Amino acid sequence: MNMKTSIYFMLCCLPLLTACGEKKQEMPGEKYKTLTVTTTNQTLQSTYPATLRGRQAVEVRPQISGTITKICINEGDIVRRGQVLFIIDQVPYKAALETALANVKSAEAQLQTARLTADSKEQLFKEKVVSDFDRQTARNQLLEAEAALAQAKAEETNARNNLSYTEVKSPVDGVASMIPYRVGALVNSNITEPLVTVSDDAEIYAYFSMAENQMLDLIQQYGSLEEACQKMPAVSLTMSNGKTYQEAGRIDAISGTIDESTGGVTLRAIFKNDSHLLRNGGSGVISVPTEYKDCICIPQSATYELQNRVFTWKVVDGKTQSTPITVYKYNDGQTYIVLSGLATGDVIIAEGAGLMREGTAVNTDNTPQTSEPAK
Repeated sequence: MNMKTSIYFMLCCLPLLTACGEKKQEMPGEKYKTLTVTTTNQTLQSTYPATLRGRQAVEVRPQISGTITKICINEGDIVRRGQVLFIIDQVPYKAALETALANVKSAEAQLQTARLTADSKEQLFKEKVVSDFDRQTARNQLLEAEAALAQAKAEETNARNNLSYTEVKSPVDGVASMIPYRVGALVNSNITEPLVTVSDDAEIYAYFSMAENQMLDLIQQYGSLEEACQKMPAVSLTMSNGKTYQEAGRIDAISGTIDESTGGVTLRAIFKNDSHLLRNGGSGVISVPTEYKDCICIPQSATYELQNRVFTWKVVDGKTQSTPITVYKYNDGQTYIVLSGLATGDVIIAEGAGLMREGTAVNTDNTPQTSEPAK
């Protein structure tokens, strides 16, 4: 190769060498997804298993003994207060009422006779025809006749009541349960299994238990149990089929005692149930929202744990720096509320925190995201 060719070759390679040097200078570090710490309002959803109960479930039993002659409802029917559910044999109770009415008439006649006798004895005593003993005896007989009439009327009332009890009526609005008895069954007021249970489920109560420390946090947040019930946000119910119930509920009662066996406090949430979709004895999951204002919230993907402590990677002077943080003890499984360790304006690694190393160079030319959760 002659001198002219060599010079020409070197001139051609010079731009390539220069470009390689410039490219190396433009890569100070790897590109990672980062975010800038800001304050925001955050709502955490805490979930609790719940047991569903109707507003009231009434076991219907007969007040008299007798044979069922008619069942007026079907199992699962929606019934109204005062609606006849069963009819018990009325024949003996109608006969008892007729007997009671006859006894009242007899007592009324005896009372009239006793009153006439007493009046007559009183007049004869004034004329000194009879003694005071005879007059007093007539008065006593009048009192006995009045008492007999009162007793006969009481028996009439009792007979009427017993006859009315042959129509077993629903004490509340609700939904009828299964019916274990059939026409011809002999029943009385002492039967172990009720004729039917009517569940008033126009409103459904969801009972669930919350840990004592969570309850104390709520009381401190709102000031008192009464304020907590009034000011807590609406709660939602996830039904046993995994779907969310369409009506929002509210917490209307908090137990005043702690269950010593579980350390939990029982709460009650109430839901409207106009569609009768929810049933007495069902189950579900209650979601209770807790609102935090002006807090630092970061994704859990931006953290890692070491010896029961939580860390994140801050980007300082273009390099990663492991930073311990203190997070709120409750979370929604996706984000952490940071109590200490980070400040507004800090830049942290947003993803893959478990794979980072101390001092890793980070390309800060990548536009960082804010820590405010997506809406």
